[in-house]
Amino acid sequence: MKPIHYLLVLLFLIRAGAQSSPNVQQDRLEKTILELGTYGRDAQGQPNRVAFSDGDLEGRTYVMGLMREAGLEVRIDPAGNIIGTREGTDNGLKPIGLGSHIDMVPRGGNYDGCVGSLGAIEVVRTLQDAGIQTRHPLEVIIFSNEEGGVMGSRAMAGALKPEALGVVNSTGYSMGEGIMRLGGDTTRLAGAIRSKGSFTAFLELHIEQGGILDREGEDIGVVEGIVGLRWWDVTIRGMANHAGTTPMDLRRDALLAAARFIQAVNEEALAMEGKQVATVGRISALPGAPNVIPGEVVLSLEIRDLSDAVIDRLYEKIHSRAELIGKESGTSFSFLPLDTTGKPALTDPRIQKAVATAAGRLGLSHRQMQSGAGHDAQDMALITPVGMIFVPSKGGISHSPEEYTSPEDMANGANVLLRTLLQLDAEWD
Repeated sequence: MKPIHYLLVLLFLIRAGAQSSPNVQQDRLEKTILELGTYGRDAQGQPNRVAFSDGDLEGRTYVMGLMREAGLEVRIDPAGNIIGTREGTDNGLKPIGLGSHIDMVPRGGNYDGCVGSLGAIEVVRTLQDAGIQTRHPLEVIIFSNEEGGVMGSRAMAGALKPEALGVVNSTGYSMGEGIMRLGGDTTRLAGAIRSKGSFTAFLELHIEQGGILDREGEDIGVVEGIVGLRWWDVTIRGMANHAGTTPMDLRRDALLAAARFIQAVNEEALAMEGKQVATVGRISALPGAPNVIPGEVVLSLEIRDLSDAVIDRLYEKIHSRAELIGKESGTSFSFLPLDTTGKPALTDPRIQKAVATAAGRLGLSHRQMQSGAGHDAQDMALITPVGMIFVPSKGGISHSPEEYTSPEDMANGANVLLRTLLQLDAEWD
């Protein structure tokens, strides 16, 4: 039969809920994950494939080889994104994009980003093996430098600021230097921008990076949205003074006020209904001597939620508590807002439904959930409807060499991705 006839038969089986649709090859997917994991190890043999490193370049070469084997036409865009294209039967339709990233944090894990990237390639290989050609063109996208600031997807969405090109990562290369090293071109970054509506949709498979699915024994997370986050540097000023000669009731201890503030952040986040989170993750006390009462403390404040309004409301509550603590302790608080990694991005409800339907027809348990971490899909949501599929992370561990997702869970996610793709291809124009 012609490829389009295979598609019609497959769509009939999907709509009928049959289980004879093609499945990805679990062993092949696991093999590529393990092989990719050999690229970018440090002197102690730990995973260290940071963007722009030699290991990143080697891993990208390996992945581009897999993409070509899958029948994709591969190119590198001006932002260093790897893009593999596959024609559809109706090339008048906008492409459906799928993919993730392969770079990692220092001493990271072999599954974050990689499952989505290699899972997307495996989906295309499965279509190729079955002789199925989609109506829509497909684009498998391996985004550059996700961990260092979602650089590639931000550039594609037209949201990469010029000043970001000077940011240096742990390899010693700036973003600008890194783009050139990856085969991109900083003089033509406008050429990486895709206009709103240039994709039909974008799908990203990813490990959860948290412990909900693993703890609850569930197979698939249907992602409702990716939280936005905001950062502040909070400076608390008191008075540095001699630790031995200053009575307790006359002190203006900035560190003591900071301790009360940290507790207040936790209390205010817990007091509000919802899934919002607030964190103080960094603190510095000056002058930093054991015999001097701290006169100044600088600490971080981070708030995350799916709603900008919720972030605003929680911030106001925390700010009010800070003012109260300042009055009671003789200190002052100032808040300096910093650049964020993205605004909240809701996934498309129609894609959520397609993901849930695909999981159900495969006999996989699933639950609605939000993503507390940022992803490339967050920036892609600026230009196209997006959907995300989560698979379990063992023990909720991520950004660590101990990160692990089983071959069965990876294959489950890739099969859901495949069926979601086919449903969108059949129903969306």
